[in-house]
Amino acid sequence: MYRPCGVFDETYAKNIAIVRTRQHWILMVIGLLLLLTLPLYCSGRILHFINLLGIAMITAQGLNLLTGFAGQISLGQAAFLGVGAYSSALLTVHVGLPFWVALPSSAIIAGLVGIIFGAPSLRIKGFYLAMATLAAQFIIPWIITNVRTDLTGGSQSMLVPAPKIGGFILKDQQSMFYLIIPITGLCIFLIRNLVRSRIGRAFLAIRDNDLAGEMMGIDLMKYKLLAFFICSFYTGLAGSLWAHWMRAISPDQFNLTESIWYLGMIIVGGMGSMIGVAFGVLFIKIIDILITTYSPYLTSFLPPQLAQDAAAGLTPFTIGMIILLFLILEPRGLAHRWEISKAYFRLWPFKY
Repeated sequence: MYRPCGVFDETYAKNIAIVRTRQHWILMVIGLLLLLTLPLYCSGRILHFINLLGIAMITAQGLNLLTGFAGQISLGQAAFLGVGAYSSALLTVHVGLPFWVALPSSAIIAGLVGIIFGAPSLRIKGFYLAMATLAAQFIIPWIITNVRTDLTGGSQSMLVPAPKIGGFILKDQQSMFYLIIPITGLCIFLIRNLVRSRIGRAFLAIRDNDLAGEMMGIDLMKYKLLAFFICSFYTGLAGSLWAHWMRAISPDQFNLTESIWYLGMIIVGGMGSMIGVAFGVLFIKIIDILITTYSPYLTSFLPPQLAQDAAAGLTPFTIGMIILLFLILEPRGLAHRWEISKAYFRLWPFKY
């Protein structure tokens, strides 16, 4: 791993440290101060977008751990997001649990559901595993829509109360910002350390060659199911935050398209990269917002009915083309471009 000139790793602790130099500490402190003071000078619309990014980041980081580090593909991420959202809603509305109990409980429930749909990974892989996890995307919404509709609301929206901290109700974008963003930062920090642990090294061995990993003593059943549990746990956590942030949920919010978008985020950002997930989430969400905002202008030259259909299909077409181009031209994603840029400016202007 490259280091700036004059920076040496004299101990193992310094070598594995996330923040290595004084400059890194200063930049991190300044960045945290700017982040925590954003609600003081940002509009509610910007904070809404940042909260959306935080929830998407938690979900994408869980999927990146499963696919990018453990090598197990999943096409049911949005369904597990729905499990977390509806579990938290049911626990707070019908059971009467406080939000701070429902939040981890819904994450655990989603993790256990993830183990059920991840069990086929013990016998199959690749395309067949993708089809097995795709089943979750049809089974879970069907259960929400058709089983105990008196509790879930069926195909109708289910109202969810705002989270409470003592007597303080988090009911606006500013207050939810201070809930979502710290949880997002904590989740990223935990995954960052997890992938450097024994568990993370076992995930990498399974991803590269599971048979060789098994010969080295890695319990494939344990670590594959653990990868699905952690991924679904993170997704359930994000689902709970989504439900109490949106204040209303319906099965249509957790469709197959959303699962594909999350997979596209880690492809665009770079599988197996922490910073790549952030790049991918930010890139896809910005593209989505830009197309949604300007699609009426882009299709204004078409006949009215055709323009309406073109505007509706412009977002999936554009993002699908972006994912396809990244797979062909830059399969290692934006994270690889970021590393190349850092290396260039680290050596500039004396590249020789």
